Amino acid sequence: MKKIVKNIFPAIYLMVIAFSAASCNKTQAAPAAAPGQPVDLTYAAEKSLPSVVYIKSVTNSKTQTVEYSDPFEDFFSDPFGGFFGRGQGNNGTRKRQVQTPKRAAAGSGVIISADGYIVTNNHVVDGADELTVTLNENSKEYSARIIGSDKTTDLALIKIDAKNLPAIVIANSDNVKVGEWVLAVGNPLGLNNTVTAGIVSAKARQMGEGVASMIQTDAAINQGNSGGALVNTRGELIGINAMIYSQTGSNIGYGFAIPTAIMNKVVEDIKKYGAVQRAMIGIKGSDVSLYVDAEKEKGNEIDLGTMEGIYVAEIVEEGAAAAAGIQKGDVITSIDGQKVKKFGELQGIMAQKRPGDKVTVTYLRNKKEKTATLTLKNEQGTTKVVKNADVDILGIDVRPITESQKKQLEISYGLEVLKVAGGKMKEAGVPKGFIIQVVNDQPMRSFDDLQQAVKDARDQMLVIKGMFPTGKRGGFVVYLQNE
Repeated sequence: MKKIVKNIFPAIYLMVIAFSAASCNKTQAAPAAAPGQPVDLTYAAEKSLPSVVYIKSVTNSKTQTVEYSDPFEDFFSDPFGGFFGRGQGNNGTRKRQVQTPKRAAAGSGVIISADGYIVTNNHVVDGADELTVTLNENSKEYSARIIGSDKTTDLALIKIDAKNLPAIVIANSDNVKVGEWVLAVGNPLGLNNTVTAGIVSAKARQMGEGVASMIQTDAAINQGNSGGALVNTRGELIGINAMIYSQTGSNIGYGFAIPTAIMNKVVEDIKKYGAVQRAMIGIKGSDVSLYVDAEKEKGNEIDLGTMEGIYVAEIVEEGAAAAAGIQKGDVITSIDGQKVKKFGELQGIMAQKRPGDKVTVTYLRNKKEKTATLTLKNEQGTTKVVKNADVDILGIDVRPITESQKKQLEISYGLEVLKVAGGKMKEAGVPKGFIIQVVNDQPMRSFDDLQQAVKDARDQMLVIKGMFPTGKRGGFVVYLQNE
């Protein structure tokens, strides 16, 4: 597991909801616990194990230019413009090329739909040049590609070309209760298909600054569990295992999982928009209890009329709260009728919203209860949805050109269009057999190049240049979205 926290780990900003189709699946009732046993977890293990996969990521060796310090550079800098072969006073820094080693890492993932969509952690796949997914049931291996990822929530959606996969049933993490039994399912320390048991130790756990709202469990989680499943006694997914809190790097403490309420929203946003939509309430603050304790340490007696809720310490200029009249010193007590006792709960609710959504906020001002309706905004201070298209929107299959094609057409690279099944490429008139060489001034040598070009597309437009099978050069303009 890549993220091991020894100190308070920076929390994760999120914005969430939406249920996967897998959540509609029905399962049989879990069997009653055997005499003398607190709960029978064999059913949960049997139901969830087939849905958890082993993920191997490979980062190839690369040549990188790095800066390094030369303490004598300025001292011996050449006043004669390099006549004596020295530098010209570059503040003691030089550049050189280094070869990074090839690296391999492993983690886990959870199948959320029968057609090959898998959820894992962003840190499991981040920077990977190759991804291999191994199924639990038959040990069959597949190459996987990244559909989208989000560093803030540490979630990633990947896909393999397969059908009729054992998708897990997704439960609503909002219904999880502290104290209920759970299983952590994954591939820790290279031990594939492992389950560990524990209970939900806490909810809406905030670790450091920002949004967390994570599920805390004492089920053993170790390196390799990242991206695996946290399931209830019915074998239903309630969270994606993400990290541990430990002084040693191994499980001697607590594990943390990203709730399915967050996961569902991230997955839906990635599929629909290509990017996670973050809704901001436009305040900075802390738990009322923390604020009161801090003031008491300063010798100040504070009475806000409550010891539960969120103390508003700062209003973001031109944010949603400012527009609705909320002020510094107010205490937020509920959102849409749902009580918020601590900041993690507020963030968990906000994680289920998108820019443009309206929420009703109940708050105290001078101990008097008030309400306000807020229109949530994004990080740029607008209600606009941020879109980032995925390569699937193109509706084509491609492959790098063969050596014979390179010789015949006298070109060194390109992607041949093998199939046009609809989508934006068909709308633009791109034919089967066309060889894509450049997209938005970037050379196309691999499928990953095309995928990156789509993600980076400015104004949601692709300017494609290439060659027809006859050798005639041509080009197309592809609009990724309908305005």
